[in-house]
Amino acid sequence: MHISKKVILTTFALVVPCIAYANAGVPMLFLAMPAFLMSLVPIIAIETLYISKGLELPLGQSLKTASISNVVSTIIGIPLTWFLLVVVQVLTGGGGAYGINSVMGKVLAVTWQAPWLIPYEEDLSWMIPAAGIVLLIPFFFTSWWSEYFVSKKLNKTLPSLSVRGKVRNANLITYSLLAAWPIGFWVLNSAAK
Repeated sequence: MHISKKVILTTFALVVPCIAYANAGVPMLFLAMPAFLMSLVPIIAIETLYISKGLELPLGQSLKTASISNVVSTIIGIPLTWFLLVVVQVLTGGGGAYGINSVMGKVLAVTWQAPWLIPYEEDLSWMIPAAGIVLLIPFFFTSWWSEYFVSKKLNKTLPSLSVRGKVRNANLITYSLLAAWPIGFWVLNSAAK
Protein backbone atom coordinates (compact mmCIF):
# COMPACT_ATOMS: atom_id res chain seq x y z
CA MET A 1 0.00 0.00 0.00
CA HIS A 2 1.42 3.34 -1.07
CA ILE A 3 0.94 6.25 1.34
CA SER A 4 1.35 9.68 -0.18
CA LYS A 5 3.88 12.20 1.06
CA LYS A 6 1.02 14.60 1.93
CA VAL A 7 -0.63 12.03 4.23
CA ILE A 8 2.65 11.33 5.99
CA LEU A 9 3.47 15.02 6.41
CA THR A 10 -0.04 15.87 7.58
CA THR A 11 -0.01 13.05 10.12
CA PHE A 12 3.46 14.06 11.28
CA ALA A 13 2.36 17.70 11.58
CA LEU A 14 -0.54 16.60 13.77
CA VAL A 15 1.75 14.61 16.01
CA VAL A 16 4.56 17.19 16.09
CA PRO A 17 2.86 20.57 15.56
CA CYS A 18 6.10 22.54 15.83
CA ILE A 19 7.09 21.38 12.31
CA ALA A 20 3.99 22.87 10.72
CA TYR A 21 4.58 26.09 8.85
CA ALA A 22 2.45 29.20 9.39
CA ASN A 23 1.20 28.99 5.81
CA ALA A 24 0.21 25.33 6.14
CA GLY A 25 -3.44 26.17 6.69
CA VAL A 26 -5.84 26.29 9.58
CA PRO A 27 -6.47 23.01 11.42
CA MET A 28 -10.02 23.74 12.55
CA LEU A 29 -9.84 21.39 15.53
CA PHE A 30 -7.59 23.92 17.27
CA LEU A 31 -10.28 26.57 16.87
CA ALA A 32 -13.24 24.30 17.61
CA MET A 33 -11.93 22.52 20.73
CA PRO A 34 -11.69 25.63 22.93
CA ALA A 35 -15.31 26.44 22.07
CA PHE A 36 -16.39 22.87 22.83
CA LEU A 37 -14.47 22.82 26.11
CA MET A 38 -15.81 26.22 27.24
CA SER A 39 -19.33 25.08 26.35
CA LEU A 40 -19.06 21.71 28.08
CA VAL A 41 -20.53 22.72 31.46
CA PRO A 42 -23.56 24.56 29.98
CA ILE A 43 -24.11 21.68 27.53
CA ILE A 44 -24.05 19.15 30.38
CA ALA A 45 -26.54 21.29 32.34
CA ILE A 46 -28.94 21.62 29.39
CA GLU A 47 -28.71 17.95 28.44
CA THR A 48 -29.08 16.88 32.09
CA LEU A 49 -32.37 18.74 32.41
CA TYR A 50 -33.65 17.55 29.04
CA ILE A 51 -32.71 13.90 29.59
CA SER A 52 -33.99 13.90 33.18
CA LYS A 53 -37.42 15.09 32.07
CA GLY A 54 -37.53 13.18 28.77
CA LEU A 55 -36.40 9.81 30.13
CA GLU A 56 -37.91 10.32 33.60
CA LEU A 57 -34.54 9.79 35.24
CA PRO A 58 -33.60 11.14 38.66
CA LEU A 59 -31.59 14.34 38.32
CA GLY A 60 -28.43 12.70 39.75
CA GLN A 61 -28.53 9.83 37.25
CA SER A 62 -29.25 12.24 34.43
CA LEU A 63 -26.29 14.42 35.48
CA LYS A 64 -24.01 11.37 35.58
CA THR A 65 -25.24 10.24 32.15
CA ALA A 66 -24.91 13.66 30.51
CA SER A 67 -21.51 14.34 32.10
CA ILE A 68 -19.84 11.07 31.17
CA SER A 69 -21.34 10.91 27.68
CA ASN A 70 -20.41 14.51 26.86
CA VAL A 71 -16.86 14.17 28.15
CA VAL A 72 -16.42 11.05 25.99
CA SER A 73 -17.85 12.72 22.88
CA THR A 74 -15.85 15.93 23.41
CA ILE A 75 -12.49 14.47 24.39
CA ILE A 76 -12.49 11.37 22.16
CA GLY A 77 -15.26 11.64 19.56
CA ILE A 78 -14.70 15.16 18.23
CA PRO A 79 -10.90 14.91 17.79
CA LEU A 80 -11.18 11.42 16.27
CA THR A 81 -13.86 12.59 13.83
CA TRP A 82 -11.78 15.63 12.88
CA PHE A 83 -8.71 13.46 12.31
CA LEU A 84 -10.69 11.09 10.06
CA LEU A 85 -12.09 14.07 8.14
CA VAL A 86 -8.53 15.39 7.62
CA VAL A 87 -7.42 12.00 6.34
CA VAL A 88 -10.38 11.88 3.93
CA GLN A 89 -9.65 15.46 2.85
CA VAL A 90 -6.01 14.68 2.09
CA LEU A 91 -6.68 11.30 0.46
CA THR A 92 -9.31 12.79 -1.85
CA GLY A 93 -7.10 15.66 -2.99
CA GLY A 94 -8.45 18.33 -0.66
CA GLY A 95 -5.03 19.24 0.65
CA GLY A 96 -4.23 21.59 -2.23
CA ALA A 97 -5.21 25.15 -2.97
CA TYR A 98 -7.58 25.26 -5.94
CA GLY A 99 -8.58 28.90 -5.60
CA ILE A 100 -11.70 30.61 -4.40
CA ASN A 101 -12.37 32.74 -7.44
CA SER A 102 -15.69 31.05 -8.15
CA VAL A 103 -18.74 30.19 -6.07
CA MET A 104 -17.91 26.48 -6.40
CA GLY A 105 -14.32 27.15 -5.28
CA LYS A 106 -15.60 28.97 -2.19
CA VAL A 107 -18.08 26.21 -1.38
CA LEU A 108 -15.42 23.51 -1.72
CA ALA A 109 -12.96 25.52 0.38
CA VAL A 110 -15.32 25.54 3.39
CA THR A 111 -16.91 22.10 2.97
CA TRP A 112 -14.45 19.60 1.49
CA GLN A 113 -11.54 21.47 3.06
CA ALA A 114 -13.33 22.43 6.29
CA PRO A 115 -11.27 20.20 8.60
CA TRP A 116 -8.00 21.83 7.54
CA LEU A 117 -8.58 25.14 5.80
CA ILE A 118 -6.24 26.23 3.04
CA PRO A 119 -4.62 29.54 4.09
CA TYR A 120 -6.42 32.06 1.90
CA GLU A 121 -5.32 34.74 4.37
CA GLU A 122 -7.57 37.58 3.23
CA ASP A 123 -10.67 35.34 3.26
CA LEU A 124 -10.23 33.48 6.54
CA SER A 125 -12.56 35.90 8.34
CA TRP A 126 -15.56 34.35 6.56
CA MET A 127 -14.03 30.92 5.84
CA ILE A 128 -13.39 30.01 9.49
CA PRO A 129 -17.00 30.55 10.64
CA ALA A 130 -18.40 28.87 7.50
CA ALA A 131 -16.14 25.83 8.01
CA GLY A 132 -17.08 25.83 11.69
CA ILE A 133 -20.77 25.57 10.82
CA VAL A 134 -20.03 22.80 8.28
CA LEU A 135 -18.01 20.82 10.85
CA LEU A 136 -20.87 20.98 13.33
CA ILE A 137 -22.72 18.49 11.11
CA PRO A 138 -20.31 15.53 11.40
CA PHE A 139 -19.54 16.51 15.00
CA PHE A 140 -23.27 16.39 15.78
CA PHE A 141 -23.58 12.84 14.46
CA THR A 142 -20.47 11.75 16.35
CA SER A 143 -21.79 13.29 19.55
CA TRP A 144 -25.24 11.81 19.11
CA TRP A 145 -24.04 8.26 18.52
CA SER A 146 -21.23 8.24 21.08
CA GLU A 147 -23.48 9.82 23.72
CA TYR A 148 -26.26 7.36 22.88
CA PHE A 149 -23.84 4.45 23.30
CA VAL A 150 -22.60 5.73 26.69
CA SER A 151 -26.11 6.69 27.85
CA LYS A 152 -27.47 3.26 26.97
CA LYS A 153 -24.60 1.56 28.85
CA LEU A 154 -25.32 3.69 31.93
CA ASN A 155 -29.10 3.14 31.77
CA LYS A 156 -29.53 -0.47 30.67
CA THR A 157 -33.18 -0.71 31.72
CA LEU A 158 -34.36 2.13 29.47
CA PRO A 159 -35.67 1.33 25.98
CA SER A 160 -32.98 1.90 23.33
CA LEU A 161 -35.29 3.75 20.97
CA SER A 162 -36.30 6.20 23.67
CA VAL A 163 -32.70 6.84 24.76
CA ARG A 164 -31.58 7.32 21.14
CA GLY A 165 -34.36 9.84 20.46
CA LYS A 166 -33.81 11.85 23.64
CA VAL A 167 -30.02 11.95 23.20
CA ARG A 168 -30.52 13.08 19.58
CA ASN A 169 -32.92 15.84 20.65
CA ALA A 170 -30.63 16.97 23.47
CA ASN A 171 -27.79 17.23 20.95
CA LEU A 172 -29.99 19.12 18.48
CA ILE A 173 -30.62 21.70 21.21
CA THR A 174 -26.99 22.04 22.28
CA TYR A 175 -25.57 21.98 18.75
CA SER A 176 -27.99 24.76 17.80
CA LEU A 177 -26.46 26.75 20.65
CA LEU A 178 -22.91 25.75 19.62
CA ALA A 179 -23.58 27.39 16.25
CA ALA A 180 -23.42 30.70 18.14
CA TRP A 181 -19.61 30.36 18.27
CA PRO A 182 -18.89 30.55 14.52
CA ILE A 183 -21.78 32.94 13.92
CA GLY A 184 -20.51 35.22 16.70
CA PHE A 185 -16.98 35.04 15.27
CA TRP A 186 -18.30 36.06 11.85
CA VAL A 187 -20.38 38.94 13.30
CA LEU A 188 -17.43 40.27 15.30
CA ASN A 189 -15.14 40.08 12.27
CA SER A 190 -17.73 41.81 10.10
CA ALA A 191 -18.21 44.56 12.66
CA ALA A 192 -14.46 45.10 12.94
CA LYS A 193 -14.12 45.80 9.20
